[in-house]
Amino acid sequence: MNFIVLDISLLVIFVIFISLFLYIKRKNLKKEGLLFLYRTTWGVKLINKVGGKYKKTLSFLSYISIGIGYILMVSMLYLFGKIIYIYMVYPQIVRDIKVPPITPLIPYLPQVFKLDFLPPFYFTYWIVILAIIAITHEFMHGIFMRRYDIKIKSTGFGFFPFFFPIFPAAFVEQDEKSMEKSGSFNQMAVLAAGTFANLLTAILFFGVIWIFFTTAFAPMGAEFNTYSYSVVGLYGITSVNNILLENSTYENLLALSKEDGLNEVKISGKTYLITKASLEEQKDIEDYLILYDDSPAIRNEISGAIIKINGIAIKDWDSFGEEISKYSPEDNITITTKENNIIEDYEITLGKNPENPEKAWVGVGYMEQKRSGLMGKIVNTLSSFKKNHVYYEPRFEAGLFIYNMLWWIILISLSVALINMLPMGIFDGGRFFYLTILSLTKSKRKAELWFKISTNFFLFLFFLLMVLWGVSFIG
Repeated sequence: MNFIVLDISLLVIFVIFISLFLYIKRKNLKKEGLLFLYRTTWGVKLINKVGGKYKKTLSFLSYISIGIGYILMVSMLYLFGKIIYIYMVYPQIVRDIKVPPITPLIPYLPQVFKLDFLPPFYFTYWIVILAIIAITHEFMHGIFMRRYDIKIKSTGFGFFPFFFPIFPAAFVEQDEKSMEKSGSFNQMAVLAAGTFANLLTAILFFGVIWIFFTTAFAPMGAEFNTYSYSVVGLYGITSVNNILLENSTYENLLALSKEDGLNEVKISGKTYLITKASLEEQKDIEDYLILYDDSPAIRNEISGAIIKINGIAIKDWDSFGEEISKYSPEDNITITTKENNIIEDYEITLGKNPENPEKAWVGVGYMEQKRSGLMGKIVNTLSSFKKNHVYYEPRFEAGLFIYNMLWWIILISLSVALINMLPMGIFDGGRFFYLTILSLTKSKRKAELWFKISTNFFLFLFFLLMVLWGVSFIG
């Protein structure tokens, strides 16, 4: 709470400072579209030095940059189509996320919308990440301009005051006539350079976060995401909550289930457990049901990461299994868990392992969450250095804060690289697409036509996303 007060105070100070700066320097500001531009020349010398000194290296990187530009463009088209599909087919997911599809990532957005699947996002993160991403993006544009002798008029900062009180951005302004005189390949190298920089930033910080996590965090518990369960035949059910079931149909089973708590379902003398909500989720399944086994874990409603058993520290699933193996069925033990920084003790009596009745059993486990698609692979990669279902804690107080900031740098760098290659007029991908059509058709008229079609098509898709988002909350 003390940090949040400090963080919000810094945000307020930043807004006041930028507001005063813009007011004092108002004569040097120029409005272009929705942006207020403040031009400087401080970055031009550095850009000229790098771009002029490493021309051979930059020439080689141009091919890589353009190739990555096409890969990112295709990836973004696929991802955009996937998002449209989700918005159309799964409105419940859209309602759960709550955030409008066209919303800039501003401080405290995940906290305000309660996006628990994302780490918190503070103003401190926002300003650091904005500086890293914007400066590297525009600097890379600039050195490729210098490599291909495209005149740079100025560098500076732009301020976009609509989504956030003051939303700054960096820019490198090229001379348009000089840019147009350069060949299509040169222009495409310049345009793709920004996203190339974002991708390099993500790769660099992935290495940083890997090293940081392995040195700053330690395994401190075993995480689970399910209780032990079994797949059983629907028509073998004999009773529900000790009420005999004359006809074991899904409808009769649902009718005898109580709204709150666990329902006892018996099959051939064996007891299973299920909540009514879980039962309702299986209405479309025929002939069988997924029911929880009657285990100590579900009976005691154990939740959180398991960090101790009878005071003995648990580091991961291996140490959990080793410690449980020391006990016998019917032994009483204390399981200590940690969830949302709250530590809780559970006094339980161990059960019999269904596979070996002589062994003790708690009845917790985990299901692997298989992530598919482009974003799924990105998430898998970002978490590849962590063991599955192991609870980690930082070795020092600021560890989690730094880790989350590094995670956001990677995620936002990748997001900016992808979004910036959309073939729309407002992104680098728009002109990149135009130059691609121009190179293929050798016709400026056709290139302009396809550029307009592409821009208007994606504007329509953005509008469609907003409509689908609004419709998802109706009914």
